[in-house]
Amino acid sequence: MSQKIMSASAAAALVSSGDTVTTSGFVGIGVPEALLKAVEQRFLDDGAPRDLSLLFAAGQGDGKTRGLNHLAHDGLVREVIGGHWGLIPKMGKLATDGKIAAYNLPQGVISHLFRDIAAGKPGTLTRVGLETFVDPRLSGGKINDATPDDIVSLIEVGGEELLFYKGRPIDVALLRGTTADAVGNITMEHEALIVDNLAQAMAVKNSGGVVIVQVERTVARGTLSPREVQIPAALVDAVVIAEPQDHMQTFATQFSHAFTGQYRTDASAMAPMALDARKVIARRAAFELPINGVVNLGIGMPEGVAAVAAEEKLLDHLTLTAEPGIIGGQPASGLDFGAAANTDAVIPQAAQFDFYDGGGLDIAILGMAEVDQTGSVNVSRFGPRLAGAGGFINISQNARKVVFCGTFTSVALDLAVEDQALKIRSDGRVQKFVDRVEQITFSGPRAGRLGQPVLYVTERCVFRLTAEGVELIEVAPGVDMDRDILGQMAFRPIVNEPAEMDARIFAEAPMGLDTDLLHLDLADRIALSEDSQTLFINLAKMRVRNLDDIAQIKARVEALCAPLDHKVAAIVNYEGTGIYPEVEEAYADMVNGLEDAYYSVTTRYSGSAFMRMKLGSVFTRDRAPHVFESADEARRFIEAGGHG
Repeated sequence: MSQKIMSASAAAALVSSGDTVTTSGFVGIGVPEALLKAVEQRFLDDGAPRDLSLLFAAGQGDGKTRGLNHLAHDGLVREVIGGHWGLIPKMGKLATDGKIAAYNLPQGVISHLFRDIAAGKPGTLTRVGLETFVDPRLSGGKINDATPDDIVSLIEVGGEELLFYKGRPIDVALLRGTTADAVGNITMEHEALIVDNLAQAMAVKNSGGVVIVQVERTVARGTLSPREVQIPAALVDAVVIAEPQDHMQTFATQFSHAFTGQYRTDASAMAPMALDARKVIARRAAFELPINGVVNLGIGMPEGVAAVAAEEKLLDHLTLTAEPGIIGGQPASGLDFGAAANTDAVIPQAAQFDFYDGGGLDIAILGMAEVDQTGSVNVSRFGPRLAGAGGFINISQNARKVVFCGTFTSVALDLAVEDQALKIRSDGRVQKFVDRVEQITFSGPRAGRLGQPVLYVTERCVFRLTAEGVELIEVAPGVDMDRDILGQMAFRPIVNEPAEMDARIFAEAPMGLDTDLLHLDLADRIALSEDSQTLFINLAKMRVRNLDDIAQIKARVEALCAPLDHKVAAIVNYEGTGIYPEVEEAYADMVNGLEDAYYSVTTRYSGSAFMRMKLGSVFTRDRAPHVFESADEARRFIEAGGHG
């Protein structure tokens, strides 16, 4: 151990000019702050090392001076390949000013690239990034004109287009753990995440490089459980014991047992969010949460969905995840983002992206900064401001459903929620719904072509991506559609007959969303008449969102009708019902099957002309759909024996 343990300055001397360096961390979690500061200080004192190439997956910084901002000196780095840039503004300025060669690649791709480099593969082959700014047909992930080399290429395999991300040897890894034993085995028991430490160490070791690990303490050899060792000693060349201020658990929290999984917290003790635009958006997005589904919540506006889910008693019915490897529990926010309390598991980041890329997410709820008429979204680049894509491309491209969240306009937006309605005192100066996004982080045309369900949720309205474009489907109470929505957009969306956003979203009390999503009220919604001759089905304001919703409706009808020795007349209330386009066909098939098995005649009613037209098209078949404007008309049709 005496040969491996050294000071931070001695470790920094192991980095040579021209090296390719990789660093660990996610926001402030697992960031080797002491090592980064030591490399910076050596450069300031001696002018070396110079011309480093930096490769990192997740954003590592506090948006000010910490993390990779320490390396943001002209001459210290010459090239940077990174996943998320928003937390390293000093490095971002070098990139946007053209002082370094710079790339922004998907976070999950870089995470997988570490494993592929470790395995001696030439690079990473994936669908991730197709038709976004990473696609070489657009910019190939290049941030500026000072970036000449192409590191992303389009290839065809088996008739399918894929992207190939070129690998490279890595000379130095600057990593972080909790405890090192006398020979250099590393555990991470106090770390909130595992991230990519093992893959990075293997990639560097198999490249003939040097692995340096920052820890908070050392122990005798043989005292660490081999099950807890995350980086074996054979991969470690140097160990640095950091001071506590350079080894915070996150950039907001010195240490929390909850973030290690050693203790659980009481989620019910959390104070509810204030009823503002953020909560309105989070509440509307929460209506899309899939019971028993796997969910990813992005940073920023979507973080509020976890708080709403807790308030609505839904957390036990969901598996919330975060891209650095969190599964279950409640994700933290701000500079704690990436950590979580009450987790079920913490896995390596690359494994999490394996699951995400393979379509494991039932829904992703993400932020949005710009949306255009094709449904494409930009969250990564705004003139000189470089945010970077992070895991956004992996997540949004591969989730089974995506909900993008954000205020309708930005900069000086002033609004309030009063009397269960939205009041816009003054609108924001910057429009978010633009004619053309500056950079494509999510491709609307690709999603539309592949049939991926996409919603865009704001405080004043909701849009849906259709094959024909972006459709306005809901408007908040108190909002003037022409003035506050259409008048604040650079393009005109499809407008049929938008519904009013659920009034409960704008009230102080909890919404009772657990009843809605768990369908605890189906017994009241679907009932037989006393003489068992008529079945009343009340789907008013119900959202039929997925196959599980359809299955529960079917099961309730069968429970009532299967024991009968006769068929029944069915009257169905579709006032304000939402049948999502992606399940319309499955819903129609279910209803048609019930009609054949149990109904003698079916009538339907809705006061919405658009809904009546839609129902007529959904249920067009051998028999007429019988869609009426009111309950009285539907009832009279039944009383007349099913004749008009």
